Amino acid sequence: MIAEPKVDIRAASIAAAIGEPARARMLYCLVDGHARTSSELAIVGEVSPSTASVHLARLREQRLVKVLHQGKHRYYSLEGASVARALEALTVIAGGGGDKFVPSTPTHLRSARTCYDHMAGHTAVLLRDRFEKLKWIGTNRAGEDGYEVTSEGSKALAAMGIDVDALRSLRRRFAYGCIDWSERRPHIGGALGKAILETALKRKWFLQDLDSRALRLTAIGRRQLQTRFGLQI
Repeated sequence: MIAEPKVDIRAASIAAAIGEPARARMLYCLVDGHARTSSELAIVGEVSPSTASVHLARLREQRLVKVLHQGKHRYYSLEGASVARALEALTVIAGGGGDKFVPSTPTHLRSARTCYDHMAGHTAVLLRDRFEKLKWIGTNRAGEDGYEVTSEGSKALAAMGIDVDALRSLRRRFAYGCIDWSERRPHIGGALGKAILETALKRKWFLQDLDSRALRLTAIGRRQLQTRFGLQI
């Protein structure tokens, strides 16, 4: 199958925008879902403020980042979950190879972290596996990486305060397998993944590190994971 010329050109432009090291550092900094100013991103990108502005304009042009004006400040964030997913996939490719996979991710990030607006890391992968084993989720017909929630799953999620029908009505992808860059196996992304993370944080099962993507499992969370899902972390 040959892609349409316009698609080829668009893909090449996006790849070129991501491919510059300073811009790549800025983008990966935003994967944690937090918005940042151009001054903060200049530090991350290791460039001057004026150069950072040029880079950010390029990223906006390619619809990789968006900007929110608030008073005198401009806050930049990723354009959406699809951008975060593409960056996560590139990380997998960058760390790929023919040798047996051995995780080299720092422990505090490998255990649990955010992946844009949903949970990633070893715990998130185990949770996805457990949902599948409990038959709360299954693959849908829309694509091999898409998930659908079963009736049993809907009841279990409702007990956690998650309205599956409401999530389905949102104008975004419902649920899919997002390949985890530290585990090289899928965790749950999409609206469902976001709802699970929000519930876990609201109920203080995890505490979020404001300076990184790391999530810290609490004693309450440890008990809940075992009681609700049969997971021993």
